[in-house]
Amino acid sequence: MVEASSSRTGELTMIPIGIIPPVLAAVMLSTYAHAEVSSRAGRGAPTQAAPEQFAETFAAANPQNSASLATFSTLSTLIAEGLENNPEIQAALREREAAQQRILPAEALDDPVLEAGVINAPLASSTFNREDMTMKMIGLSQRFPFPGKRGLRKDVAVRDAEAIEYGYQETINRVVRDIKVSYLDLGLTLEMTRLVEKNKLILEELLHIAEDHYAVGRGNQADVLKAQTQVSRMADELLKLARERPVIEAELIRALGWSGNKPLPAPAPPQLREETLNLESLLEAALTQRPQLLALQSLVARNDKALELTRKNYYPDFDVRMSYGQRDNMLDNSRRPDMVSLTVAMNLPVWRGNKLQPREAESLAMRDQALSTYEAQRNEVAARLRQQTALAEQSLKSARLYQTAILPQARLTVESTLAAYRVNRVDFMTLLDSQMTVFNSEISLVTTLAGYNKALAEIDLLAGKSPVNSSPVPREPISRERM
Repeated sequence: MVEASSSRTGELTMIPIGIIPPVLAAVMLSTYAHAEVSSRAGRGAPTQAAPEQFAETFAAANPQNSASLATFSTLSTLIAEGLENNPEIQAALREREAAQQRILPAEALDDPVLEAGVINAPLASSTFNREDMTMKMIGLSQRFPFPGKRGLRKDVAVRDAEAIEYGYQETINRVVRDIKVSYLDLGLTLEMTRLVEKNKLILEELLHIAEDHYAVGRGNQADVLKAQTQVSRMADELLKLARERPVIEAELIRALGWSGNKPLPAPAPPQLREETLNLESLLEAALTQRPQLLALQSLVARNDKALELTRKNYYPDFDVRMSYGQRDNMLDNSRRPDMVSLTVAMNLPVWRGNKLQPREAESLAMRDQALSTYEAQRNEVAARLRQQTALAEQSLKSARLYQTAILPQARLTVESTLAAYRVNRVDFMTLLDSQMTVFNSEISLVTTLAGYNKALAEIDLLAGKSPVNSSPVPREPISRERM
């Protein structure tokens, strides 16, 4: 770079040296004026996106993508497509439908048994009129469970279907969370790319000025090398962002359930959408509305019913049988009346020690295991809610600080340093450091905004906020005392 600067010395001798600082000042002041207007517009309407400005800026740096970035697809549109196309949701929906179809069969009686045959036929003769008790018989039998068993079987199936229904809603909420997070990550990557490219352009201008100063003896080589290093670092950052973008896009495509090479819309840059967070209200909502916890409650109730059903096995079931016997006339043509039989049989549950009691102990252990799982998951949800709420609050404070203090102060510092550099009161390194401070602050701001919005997405999942109208029915949390 030094040799290149020396080769332009002949040209630089034709330019008055005093013009160089004003030119630099004009370039940087124009850049920062545009950035300041964008920042103030964002602070004046924090809940409104600025997709047109973002698209124009990014399209200017990437002309090949200008057509695809002209408009932005809203997050709600992507969520609607994900709910329609995601195969995980479709699989959970089919599982829910299958569980609903298992309720009626669980309560139904066993199939009746139809029997037909010959009773008391003598071996010595094949005729039906030699022996008085020989007859042709047809019968029908039906098993009736002990009273209460059928209802308990239905209750078990209902609770199973209820748990699967909540699992379906949890799948929807989780997919929506994945779409939100991937969308925010992609928007952050695009915005960081824009900021890095903008800063790279400014650093290249600073590099040119440093080379010109060094060529005419007003600067030193260290300034040129430092500027070159910073430009190379920006190029390296662009390479990193280019590597990260396909990974994030692949995750978003997976969450949306897309197939093929359908192009992704470009998301808007991270926005500050403030929400009031009350930890106690969120905890209450999570305990009463989170589908995952409600599903575990249904499993606890299901295992309670299964335990009752197991204890019902100490009582017998009944088999009712009715048969009709038709008898032929005797050899002397005397008439024999037909016969009807009615019997009731029952099983004898006598194998308690090696059959019934172990099954009861198994059902009791399964009930306690489901209850412990619910309590563990409830504690985890509460802990994660506290963590995400604290993260969201801290991110919000940091974003406000960057917007109202750090970034404006950093930009004013650059303007002041530029004015001082114009009259040779500060060195080039001070100006370069001031510019990098602005860049780092801008990156920190958009990263903080994305982190805040991702924390809100996690809170929505933890609190059971449903993106569709079929939200779970609130239920009172269970505890061991209620068991």
